[in-house]
Amino acid sequence: QAVPAGSHVRLNLQTGEREAKLPDSGSGKSEAREERRRKRLGKVDVDSNSFTSQELKKALAKMKESEKAERKVRKESSLFLKQCALQVRKKFRPIEQLKEEFEKLNVKMETDYEIMVKLISKFNSSASTLDEKVAALYDLEYYVHQV
Repeated sequence: QAVPAGSHVRLNLQTGEREAKLPDSGSGKSEAREERRRKRLGKVDVDSNSFTSQELKKALAKMKESEKAERKVRKESSLFLKQCALQVRKKFRPIEQLKEEFEKLNVKMETDYEIMVKLISKFNSSASTLDEKVAALYDLEYYVHQV
């Protein structure tokens, strides 16, 4: 149910019902506020009894038209995204497929994570020299900086 602007609305937690109260018209303050609201809204009459069935039907038709237009835009954008995804799939291959192809060429391809794990193990190894540990830290700094 639509309520006029400026109404006091609350949810009664005991009954679970929503309640609305029109502002008190006894004070001059609320009348001035109501007058400002009328000026802001222009010639729109917010009293629910003043809308004719034709006006309501027109408003509903406009809402349905805008909803159809929104659905059409969503459908078009979803089709566009699918086309973009297909183009990307044509240009790029999964990393597993690339690894298999490199293995056939006897080239080992490692991810950054794998390289970082090796560098950390080299740094923690007691068999590594001081120069190897420093080099591992410099290389590790490079990879961490990328992340």
